[in-house]
Amino acid sequence: MYEQKFPEMDTPVMIQVKSINPGTCAYVSLLEYDDMEAMLSFTELSRRRIRSIASLVRIGRVEPVMVLHVDPDKGFVNLSKRRISQDDATACLERYNKSKHVHSILRHVAETMDVHLEELYIHVGWPLYRKYGHAFEAFKLIVSDPDSVLNSLTHVVIGLIFRFLLFMSQVIKVVPAISDEVKQALVENIQRRVMPQAIKVRAEVEIKCFELDGVLHIKKAMRRAEATGNEDSPVKMSLVGPPLYVLNTQTLNKEQGIEVLNKAISACTEEIERHKGKVSVKTAPRAVIERDEKLLAEDLSEINLDNDEVLSSDLDSEEEGDS
Repeated sequence: MYEQKFPEMDTPVMIQVKSINPGTCAYVSLLEYDDMEAMLSFTELSRRRIRSIASLVRIGRVEPVMVLHVDPDKGFVNLSKRRISQDDATACLERYNKSKHVHSILRHVAETMDVHLEELYIHVGWPLYRKYGHAFEAFKLIVSDPDSVLNSLTHVVIGLIFRFLLFMSQVIKVVPAISDEVKQALVENIQRRVMPQAIKVRAEVEIKCFELDGVLHIKKAMRRAEATGNEDSPVKMSLVGPPLYVLNTQTLNKEQGIEVLNKAISACTEEIERHKGKVSVKTAPRAVIERDEKLLAEDLSEINLDNDEVLSSDLDSEEEGDS
């Protein structure tokens, strides 16, 4: 998946346990590095006292771990499970999910256009990783404006021209990284499989109004808030539980969504203050990328399901052994 053959030290990676050497370590595959073999020592499984190795490492389990040591000359990678934080694990899973998506698209284009997958990585995938931090971020831009991303990708071709049958001259040309046909296939795949992210922007406020018709005034203030929305960022305001209310909008532009909710809060405040009420912002407008959350939740669920199946299989084997 990546240009680097080996992972860097102190970075999280996704693994799958392949075998267990009783009393010493587990051998795993690095899923992001061509299933390269690595070692996970039992001493690096947990910060707590280990009562049962089987509860911490099982054949088939997929999970994120931390890279402890790398020796490129010997092809040796040592890993640690106890040194990875929850934030690192979450970030690793998000990156792995994006990388799988990129790999799937490039592989499909390579198969359908009869080109080598490695060539696509050399001329497209890895340059995008270097420029955008992750190729998936570039793919999201390609959905709406493919030329701005792909036209900047080029490579150098060196050729020889014979002159007067005796002399040769070297010609250096800069050409597009991929042909127009491959580019079209890539763009079509990306536009079909990488949809723009739906961003949900949310804010929480407390509204109080102690006048006789306070409830009616609050409802009117809510309608004023919702009226500030537009077609691109509609505003919905609802009651959580008195005096707490939540404002939501969904948009493709995070900044626009935050701005719309700020205007909604201002409109609500202006209306309720006319009736001696008060609005207190409990949580300022903030963006939640729903697609990323959904993908992350699905992957966590999938990994947990796979691990549960591994656990169930192991338990069945133990029961058969006992009988």
